[in-house]
Amino acid sequence: MEKVKDIRIVKRKLRAKYRSYRENLDPVEKERMDDQIYDRIVSSQYYQNAHTLLCFVSTDIEVNTHSLLMKALSDGKQVAVPKCLDRNGRMDFFQIRGMQDLSPAMFSLLEPSNRAPRIRDYRGSVCILPAFAFDTGGYRIGYGKGYYDRFLQKYHGIKVGVCYNYCIAPELPHGRFDVPADYIVTPKYTITVKKEANQGDAYDE
Repeated sequence: MEKVKDIRIVKRKLRAKYRSYRENLDPVEKERMDDQIYDRIVSSQYYQNAHTLLCFVSTDIEVNTHSLLMKALSDGKQVAVPKCLDRNGRMDFFQIRGMQDLSPAMFSLLEPSNRAPRIRDYRGSVCILPAFAFDTGGYRIGYGKGYYDRFLQKYHGIKVGVCYNYCIAPELPHGRFDVPADYIVTPKYTITVKKEANQGDAYDE
């Protein structure tokens, strides 16, 4: 039990560190980096081949995903965003047809209405993952609520983390049931995760 407690303390400190970085980013610099991440995603093969985009709706301190959501909609892809189903870590993705389908909900996050259809078939999909930080093995420090951890246990599509370069670490604490990202997109490079060795290999697109 003591080991679990220590990991939680370490994660709490890491969240505080990376939150502070994001909260103090220069708005102009943040917009520039967000645009670079957007360009890397939309030019990628996994995005171009995807039938469905599963993507979080960003808050002010996250990598901006609003442009990506609108791009996917204009490209004719099926677009779905997460909705928290309760406060116990359950969430799922629901289809939207435009940004006007979103309104503030649990934790003040923008979510689809209760009338939005739930995504049942994840074939041909790409899921964009939020996090405070990623490591080169694809593991993430999330927000501590466990929503994505539970969802990723059942999701077998392509998983793409988005992150600023400062928020990439060589290794982060994780459990044996944590699911790593397949790619991590930063403003300067994309990391392709080598799952066999749990290591990452960076390349420029």
